[in-house]
Amino acid sequence: MKKHLSCTVLEAAEQRVRYSFDHFSKVYVSFSGGKDSSVLFHLAASEAMRRRRKLGVLIIDLEAQYQLTIEHAKEMCDLYSDCIDLYWVCLPIKLRNAVSNYEPVWCAWDPERSSDWVRQPPKRNGVITDPSFFDFFADRMEFEEFVELFAAWYGGDVDTAALIGIRADESLNRWRTICKWEKETHFGKRWTTKVVNQVYNAYPIYDWHVTDIWKYHAQNPGKPHNKVYDRMHAAGLSLAQMRLCQPYGDDQRRGLWLYHLLEPQTWGKVVARVNGVNSGALYIEEKGNATGYGKITLPPGHTWKSFCNLLLSTMPEVTRNHYLQRFRAWLKGWHDRGYINGIPDYAPPELEKKYWAPSWRRLCKVLLRNDWWCKGLGMTQPKSEAYARYMAIKKAKKVAPTEAPDA
Repeated sequence: MKKHLSCTVLEAAEQRVRYSFDHFSKVYVSFSGGKDSSVLFHLAASEAMRRRRKLGVLIIDLEAQYQLTIEHAKEMCDLYSDCIDLYWVCLPIKLRNAVSNYEPVWCAWDPERSSDWVRQPPKRNGVITDPSFFDFFADRMEFEEFVELFAAWYGGDVDTAALIGIRADESLNRWRTICKWEKETHFGKRWTTKVVNQVYNAYPIYDWHVTDIWKYHAQNPGKPHNKVYDRMHAAGLSLAQMRLCQPYGDDQRRGLWLYHLLEPQTWGKVVARVNGVNSGALYIEEKGNATGYGKITLPPGHTWKSFCNLLLSTMPEVTRNHYLQRFRAWLKGWHDRGYINGIPDYAPPELEKKYWAPSWRRLCKVLLRNDWWCKGLGMTQPKSEAYARYMAIKKAKKVAPTEAPDA
C-alpha cells in the first residue's frame, strides 16, 4: 500500500541518497542514459560533490543504441568528471534477440563481427574494451550476470550501495522488486535489496511517477537530459511509451519501429546487425499468432499439442532443442504435482494467465512469442557455470584462514 509522506518525492529521494552515502563506504550508480537514471545520476553526483567523495558510474554500452543516448552519456560524464569513477563497459556481452528464431541471442561488441558493429566504442578515459580488465568476465556472458558480478567485484569486502533508477509504477516486476517481503533489506529500508556479499541495490526514486521525472528536468534546465526524448515527443509518443533499452529484447522490440523515425542513420545499421529486425519492426504491433500477444487461435485440424509440435518442427535445431529442454523440465514439475497422465490441451484462460494451470496452449504461446527463457511458464534464466565459479572463488577467499606469521 502506498503511504503518503510529509515531503515531496524529490526530497524523499535526496534523503535516500544521503542515507546511502552515510551508511555505505562505496556508492555507484547504474547509468543507462535514460530519463530515470539521468535524474538519479544528477542527485547522486550532487551529493558526492557536496561530500567530496567519489561516485562510481557503471555504463554497460550495448552497442546498438541511439547516438543521442551516447552523446548524452558523454555529456553527463564530462559534467561530473571531477567526482566520478567511470566504468564504461564495451565488452562482448550476450543479449536476447526476440525477433528471430534463427539468431535468438546476439553479442554486443562481438569481436568476430567488428565490421558489423553499429558504432565504434567511445575513446575516453574509463572506457573498458579489454576483457581481462575484470577477473570475473567470461566471453559472451549474460547481461544479468555481468551486473551482479560487477557489484561483487566493485564492492569487494566493504559495504556498497548500487543506486538503480527504477520506478515501481513502471511494471509489476519493478513493483515486486520494492515490495516483496522475503527479500533482505538494509536495516528495514524497503527501497533497498541485498544482492550479493555486502552489496545492496538502492532505489531512491522508486516512488516517482513519470510526470515527476519530467517535472525535475523542467525545473532544472541546466542539468542535461537525453535529447532523444524530445524526438520521441515530436513523434507523438505518450510519456509511458518513451523508453530506452537494447532494441532486440523481448519487450524492447516493440520500439524497433522508432529507430527509422528518430535516427534514420542508425536504423540501417541496426537492421544489418542481427537477423529478423526488419520483419520484427513491421509485425510487432500485430496481435494473435503473428507475435503471440493477445489471444492466439488454433489452426484447423490441430489440437494445441499437435500445434505445439508443428511449431517446434519448423524451428532450427538449436532453437528447438533449447525449448524441448525447458519444456521437459516444466512438464516434469507438473507431473510431480499430480498430472501423471499428462497436461490438458487447454485450461481456463484466467488460470493460465496466473500460472495456476498447465496446458499445451501455454506452450504454444511461449513459442509464438519467441519467449526464449519461457518466462510465460514461470521459469527464470539460469545462472552460467562462469557465474558459479566466480562466486565460489569469492566465497573461498572470504572464509580462507589467515596464515600465522613466522615465529
